[in-house]
Amino acid sequence: MDELKVFSGNAHPALAQAVCDYLGMPLGRAEIFEFSNENIFVRILENVRQRDVFVIQPICSPVNKSLVELLIMLDAFKRASAARLTAVIPYYGYGRTDKKDQPRVPITARLIADLLTTAGANRVLAIDLHAPQIQGFFNIPVDELSALPLLTQYFEDRALDNLVVVATDIGISKRARDLAAKLHAPLAIIEKRRLGNSDATETLNIIGEVQGMHALTVDDEIDTAGSLIGAVNTLLDHGATEVYACCTHPVFSDSAPERIASSPVKEVVVTDTIPVAANEKLNKVTVLPTASLLGEAIHRIHTGLSVGAMFE
Repeated sequence: MDELKVFSGNAHPALAQAVCDYLGMPLGRAEIFEFSNENIFVRILENVRQRDVFVIQPICSPVNKSLVELLIMLDAFKRASAARLTAVIPYYGYGRTDKKDQPRVPITARLIADLLTTAGANRVLAIDLHAPQIQGFFNIPVDELSALPLLTQYFEDRALDNLVVVATDIGISKRARDLAAKLHAPLAIIEKRRLGNSDATETLNIIGEVQGMHALTVDDEIDTAGSLIGAVNTLLDHGATEVYACCTHPVFSDSAPERIASSPVKEVVVTDTIPVAANEKLNKVTVLPTASLLGEAIHRIHTGLSVGAMFE
């Protein structure tokens, strides 16, 4: 296991290339395509026998294709006798289905963990999982990185005065509290409830003071942006002067770009765990790179150094 190899699926090759640039090494060569019958084919184009292999593939749109592609790649590397296989999953799709909160529903996040292990993954490297318990779904090591230092540094440089950090729901309050502490700002929490199995939510209350302050909302992902826009409007109705937003994963499905463009939010800061397509409607969106974060973690895993020390 004396040689490091980094490969990419088709979900986010630009991120994989940026990680390799950080590591000062070429991206591994592989042939990955879909036949006319939608079956995915993978062929590794270089020797990986007894190598330490990292496969970078967020489970993002098209989600099911990205997932199956990752599973097939892991199987190909396992059969090519890689010494160790690490699935680098910047965005863990299906992470929101992490518990049995209704009768007769699956825990899909656990199912994905089982599939990854069966396919051959020896460990997983991810960024900001939707829920901490997802790490416990695996029987292999899981390293979870945090984008919080990137977001903190960005807003420290922005030097917004009279700032309040706002958790978009109670579930994200710990992460929001950590950001608030790093920015030396107070914390507020938006109390909301989800309406059935749809993406719609209803804002019930704001816990904390936002009157006359710059508000910064925190979430792990922005999907349709419906919750974000509801939070922004509620904060402005309660007297916030301006509202900024940040999250790790820019899913931006459905009409999210249009909603963000037409909303009163000042700026939306995200990372590149998911590719953000060029879109004039996303002129309010700032994308922070994660290549150095992932690259340093890959280097530390390969050389046996502490990953946790990156955040101390």
